[in-house]
Amino acid sequence: MNLTIEKMIYGGDGLGRNPDGKAVFVPFVLPGEEVDVTILEEKTGFSRATLNQLLQPSQARIEAGCPYFAQCGGCHYQQTSYPSQLEIKCAILRETLQRIGKFAWTNEIVIHSAEPWNYRNRTRMKVRAGGEFALGYHRMSSHNLLSVKQCPISSPAINRTIQHLWQLGEAGRVPPAITEIEIFADHADAALLLEIYMLPGDSELSDFVRDMQIRVPGIKGMSFFTQQSGRGGGDMVELKQTFGETALTCQVGDKVFRVSAGSFFQTNRYLVRELVQAVTADGSSGRMALDLYAGVGLFAAHLAKRFQQVFAVESSPASADDLEKNMPRNVTALRTTAEQFLPKCHNLRPDLVVVDPPRAGLGDKAATLLASLRVPRITYLSCDPTTLARDLRVFLEGGYRIEEVRMIDLFPQTFHIESMVRLAR
Repeated sequence: MNLTIEKMIYGGDGLGRNPDGKAVFVPFVLPGEEVDVTILEEKTGFSRATLNQLLQPSQARIEAGCPYFAQCGGCHYQQTSYPSQLEIKCAILRETLQRIGKFAWTNEIVIHSAEPWNYRNRTRMKVRAGGEFALGYHRMSSHNLLSVKQCPISSPAINRTIQHLWQLGEAGRVPPAITEIEIFADHADAALLLEIYMLPGDSELSDFVRDMQIRVPGIKGMSFFTQQSGRGGGDMVELKQTFGETALTCQVGDKVFRVSAGSFFQTNRYLVRELVQAVTADGSSGRMALDLYAGVGLFAAHLAKRFQQVFAVESSPASADDLEKNMPRNVTALRTTAEQFLPKCHNLRPDLVVVDPPRAGLGDKAATLLASLRVPRITYLSCDPTTLARDLRVFLEGGYRIEEVRMIDLFPQTFHIESMVRLAR
């Protein structure tokens, strides 16, 4: 079937239409391209297809920068230049706000971008230990392992660690119980933490730990977790053993943060400082600010310089532990959820609320509770434009207006869109 690609959609695919007008989603294409595709899956409202041939390529098409592109499920836009990627993401953000949020943002979207390669400070890889060792990611649209010996979007220190893991694995020196390894690098790409996930049971780990520490002197600690399927279908993870340190220190601006194994920290090592400035430097100051979904306190610590008191809310145990250790005296760290905390806030009367929820967004309950506080200013940092647009409808209906929209490209080469919206009453 021949199609013309109309536009890109959130998720990495391009959208074309069959002769009947039904939407067809195709990966690794670009707007305006004429393509030959094969339908793989029929749904009620759309079809999914695979690309067979480019009949008329876009002038924006380039050679991918990674040998695994289109096989690996991690990247989606390497077929086009970085400026083109930014244009695509801004167009998707505008369209999503219009379609789901029911409002048109016609003003400028401020873009924050940096080096589009070697930016990741955290990478998690699948492991197949034993006679046919492999280390890599899932293949596109599958759970099959794709062997990967380099990852161009990961930092140099992470890539050096990947090389040494391959050498040990091919020598039979990686314990067979290991199923996943996550590598986390500090702000200088010098110190490393390894989180290692294993099948339950006894395993001899000391030789592997020694081998890795000799080969990669930057490794400051290794934490081993057992992982097994729970009754509800999700994984149950339990810390089994640690070697060396269990946290790194990461500097952002004039602040230093403890980040433990399992804690959330922003992934793009080039844009963390600019992200903090974008979120916190809006010129507002006052008596009180709230930081919801605070993580290890990245925003709360900087808000503390301009507000007399800050409440920082985080429910994840690992991140909440770090949050308590990282905060100055005028920040109160609270280990609870936003939904549990917000009903207690009506007497606090904060001047500003910063929210950085996970991909699921705030949700109707938390968004409604926050809107009811009638806070003068809200800064919403989002990693999913769909849930952002849904939540913004609640605020707009509650009397808020949108002052500014920014796109902070924390995930170059991928379809993921990090955006920030400032709201005011």
